[in-house]
Amino acid sequence: MSATTAVPAAARRGGVRALWAGNPGAVVQRGLIAARSSSWIVVLSGFFEPVFYLASMGIGLGALIGDVETSSGVVVSYAAFIAPALLAVSAMNGAVYDSTWNVFFKLNYGRLYEGMLATSLGPFDVALGEILYALLRGLVYASGFLVIMQFAGLNLSWTALLALPAVMLIAFGFASLGMAVTSYMKAFQHMDWIQFVMLPMFLFSATFYPITVYPEWVQAIVQALPLWHGVELVRGLTTGALHPGMLWHVLYYALMIALGLLMTTRRLRALFLD
Repeated sequence: MSATTAVPAAARRGGVRALWAGNPGAVVQRGLIAARSSSWIVVLSGFFEPVFYLASMGIGLGALIGDVETSSGVVVSYAAFIAPALLAVSAMNGAVYDSTWNVFFKLNYGRLYEGMLATSLGPFDVALGEILYALLRGLVYASGFLVIMQFAGLNLSWTALLALPAVMLIAFGFASLGMAVTSYMKAFQHMDWIQFVMLPMFLFSATFYPITVYPEWVQAIVQALPLWHGVELVRGLTTGALHPGMLWHVLYYALMIALGLLMTTRRLRALFLD
């Protein structure tokens, strides 16, 4: 075999073409085909988790708490307060699972990306394809939960329809950053850090109570977390409390997506092409 043919196809191309072949759909298609043999019980378990939280806390605890005022000044029932937050969490969980554990196995044990980059695909194709596939899982979780909210009467405005593209943005952001972080991890023990970050973010991002219950210095920390921005964005849409400040939440996720894609593309190129 000559030295030229031993080099991956993507590495033999120059400029932008070395990074992008314009075919991330091939990566998504491969993921969907592989998912046919996956255990759907594991997939469904992620969908029911926020439903159980809503039933136990929104209905059970909500009967004791009563109404809650949102950050926009709208007074809603406790169930209507936590439901949009759980919707954002559902999108986050679905996206993070696929963009971390699945990517970790493919990267370090399945050697899948090494094989992909030996074809015409570039690292940006692989990064975007895997992130879009993870986004699909987050979208499935969130769509099902949004339907449950509608039947439960927890969507208080027609603007709740916009919550679906909002959760797509949330899932895209977490999937992008999740894959970027995972690309630097070398051992299963390192993956514990992801859960270490996600759990407190889930509990403290104004998910179950208003952010105003915290001291101001804690509020500043919470407002720097990505989930808080997702919770506030979805909560504003489901309650109909729209305001210009919601655009900052959208911008936060746009930057999160750009950073994640950039980090992942550079990491894949450094691992397999340089």
